[in-house]
Amino acid sequence: MRYPKRYFICAIILGSLLLLKFYFSGSSFAHIEKSQSSGPRAEDWNLAIAKSSNQGELVLHIDGREFTNKKNGVYLDANLNMMIPSGLVRDAFDCSAHLYDKGVLLVEKREDTLKFTAGQDHYIKNGIKCKWQSPLIKKGGGYAVSLDVLAQELGYSCQWDAGTNTMAVHSLEADAGSILPSRYDLREKGRAPQVKDQGPYGTCWAFAALTALESSLLPGRAGLLSVDHMNQNNSFTSATKDGGQYTMAMAYLAAWQGPVYEVDDPYGDGKTDASLQPVCHVQDMQIIEPKNLESIKEAVFKYGGVESCIYTTMQGAGGSSSYYNSAEYAYCYAGAQKPNHDVVIIGWDDQFPKGRFSISPQGDGAFLCQNSWGSGFGDGGVFYVSYFDANIGIHNLVYTGVEETDNYDGLYQSDLCGWVGQMGYEQESIYGANVFTVNGQQSAAAAGFYTTDKNTSYQVYIVPEFTGVGSLGSRQLVAEGELAYAGYHTVAFDQPVRLEQGNKFAVVVWLSTPNAARPMAIEYAADEMTQEVDLEDGEGYVSADGRSWADAGKESQCNLCIKVYTRNIQASGSR
Repeated sequence: MRYPKRYFICAIILGSLLLLKFYFSGSSFAHIEKSQSSGPRAEDWNLAIAKSSNQGELVLHIDGREFTNKKNGVYLDANLNMMIPSGLVRDAFDCSAHLYDKGVLLVEKREDTLKFTAGQDHYIKNGIKCKWQSPLIKKGGGYAVSLDVLAQELGYSCQWDAGTNTMAVHSLEADAGSILPSRYDLREKGRAPQVKDQGPYGTCWAFAALTALESSLLPGRAGLLSVDHMNQNNSFTSATKDGGQYTMAMAYLAAWQGPVYEVDDPYGDGKTDASLQPVCHVQDMQIIEPKNLESIKEAVFKYGGVESCIYTTMQGAGGSSSYYNSAEYAYCYAGAQKPNHDVVIIGWDDQFPKGRFSISPQGDGAFLCQNSWGSGFGDGGVFYVSYFDANIGIHNLVYTGVEETDNYDGLYQSDLCGWVGQMGYEQESIYGANVFTVNGQQSAAAAGFYTTDKNTSYQVYIVPEFTGVGSLGSRQLVAEGELAYAGYHTVAFDQPVRLEQGNKFAVVVWLSTPNAARPMAIEYAADEMTQEVDLEDGEGYVSADGRSWADAGKESQCNLCIKVYTRNIQASGSR
């Protein structure tokens, strides 16, 4: 870190004091209140150190992930505590972290629960009060939590480098196993939505999708979302009685066709309002691989309800089945029938006895599932499905990125039905390019696309002025990385790219999916439900090597599932 000349000598002294402070506090913690300064001079020193560090570049490394004051909002407070925004805690410390009303942050990992309340001089660990000076602070429109407390309680060590203004945090448990408790119930955390009733209609897919989405918005944002709107304002050719699947919900949400609130488009009244605008933007949806029970639980723990499915002969709350023990609210199907009903996983119990099922599964353990047959079914609308059920956990969707509607100003797309099929060159990698015409003074800020399997590497490029397939060779790299899960993802660009009104531009995405033969998601007329796919609303190209390109619409009769998000350029500059 460099200081102005007039502060050079002072900076050396301040840096030394800061080094000593973090050397002693970073490696040894205790449940005691931090000592107060003995006079105004010490307070002045602390403020000066904090101000100097915060004005420079302050860097936090946690097990290989980097967070900075400039990009992520980490900072030193007046007591020289490093603070991190509450929204970073989940990813930084691999845990569950959710902010409740009145500035209450709940952090969970394994069997431990930490409860922070803004403005208090203590936090609660597993019901026990632990003294600490300002563990949670309200800052601006959000909250920041003490790094020292999180590191201590979650099993991490801290090391401060005053020369580079960097804090390195490492887990003390290299092989600690699962981060999950043996039992979990979103109802007990205020993160399970209201139970609903689909009635006689084939809308379980939409109820499950929106229940899972509502759960991901809790506890911070409550509200019933409209099944009618999702069911009647998607781009598929289907009626209320026809049923659907989770990929239809993904397409509707990724296209910003919704969601809207139930109060604005009530269920079952036979009408809808297509002019309603979405109340949030879904930017990331993860598909969890089949029967990966640990990953399903982790998704519930971190994000909320997971949409999944079962096979059942029951048609509603009054039905019965040889696979369902109504006295124990326990269900297990062991046959070969494919799933026909969507539910939402909202918890689990590893010790749920196998003897409570009407058939005897291979072992104990069950998922806690929320149904859409009203509160008269099961335990107030909730029931247990054995880990060994033939279908639960095969098809799984969780909402991992939901943002406000002002996150981007524009969306360019041609794949309103989303991931209908896949294409490729019988190899793991493929290039895809979509071309759009700029409809205002804008900058391209992010791209959206599907990954068809886990551990997919990607590169995203922009061609600001597309003049033909030859211009795809002058593409500019704007983002790259790897995505652990299949699903729909939004990738922000390293820097926005200015687009000129009226020009054509192209977004190019390179995907490499291990063991894949067709890694690119496409939209095409595959069946009756997708028969109205419009191939005239897009211009797309595919390539095996990024040099020779084929027209996807003309040669393969499909649209590529690649979107671009833009922000308006104001008179004073880019937003």
